[in-house]
Amino acid sequence: MNPTAMARTGRIGARGAASGSATEGAARAGLAARGVIYLLVGALALQIAFGDGERQADRGGALEELSDKPFGAVLLWALGIGLVCMALWRLSEALFGSVGPDGRSAKKRLAAVARFVFYGCVAYSVLSFAAGSGGGDGGGGSGGGGGSSDRQSRDVTAKVLDLPAGQWIVGLAGAGIVVAGVWIGGRAVTRAFHDKLKLGEMSPRARRFVDITGVGGGVARGLVFAAAGAFVVRAAVDYEPDKAKGLDDTLRSFAGAPLGPWLLACVAAGLVLFGVFSFAMARWQRV
Repeated sequence: MNPTAMARTGRIGARGAASGSATEGAARAGLAARGVIYLLVGALALQIAFGDGERQADRGGALEELSDKPFGAVLLWALGIGLVCMALWRLSEALFGSVGPDGRSAKKRLAAVARFVFYGCVAYSVLSFAAGSGGGDGGGGSGGGGGSSDRQSRDVTAKVLDLPAGQWIVGLAGAGIVVAGVWIGGRAVTRAFHDKLKLGEMSPRARRFVDITGVGGGVARGLVFAAAGAFVVRAAVDYEPDKAKGLDDTLRSFAGAPLGPWLLACVAAGLVLFGVFSFAMARWQRV
């Protein structure tokens, strides 16, 4: 190989390494930001379970909780930037594929697009809240990142129900959320997340830690998704948008189950575990 070709190959390799490093950094920052949100939501839900929950147990409540901490504004901006990183990582997966033998398949790319849109919206809401345009009304907020998930769910459901075939659209969407919840819980139980981990770099103790947080957190997260989807289906069947519930009302509904507040406490603890699991993924996930 002549010197010119060698230099060109070196430049290409350097660009590839820099791009890979940037993607990995974005992924790890995004996973850590996701962990913060789940930790806060789980902690708020635990307060509700023990009769001391004044704020919404959803993203808006989590942001308000964070804003009250020392250096809250800095933390909010850092969280928003982390979620932007998460969205960009998912976009890179959609464009260039992800790790794994089927990482470049159409199914994986479409899933990455959906995640990019979702985390892009979440990042926008958090940054809006940080900039002061998502101010709240105390308990649940009134817009942007501080808006109540319950009110947003009811408003969206009402608008869709008014469309032609609106009941079918809402019902199918709710059923899809239920299926997603079962899928999330099932993958957690089967430890499908092992496929994404650098298992060779983990000690036996670290593996056990990740398994406990991943299974417990994933099952709790899947249960919340499935319950929220069931409420959407019920709203469609009864043609009553008020029966659709956001994250806060869905979590509070567990307190009305036969096991009472203890079921909510278990689910809330599971969400905290998922937050911790997200931090573990930020450390050991293959990107």
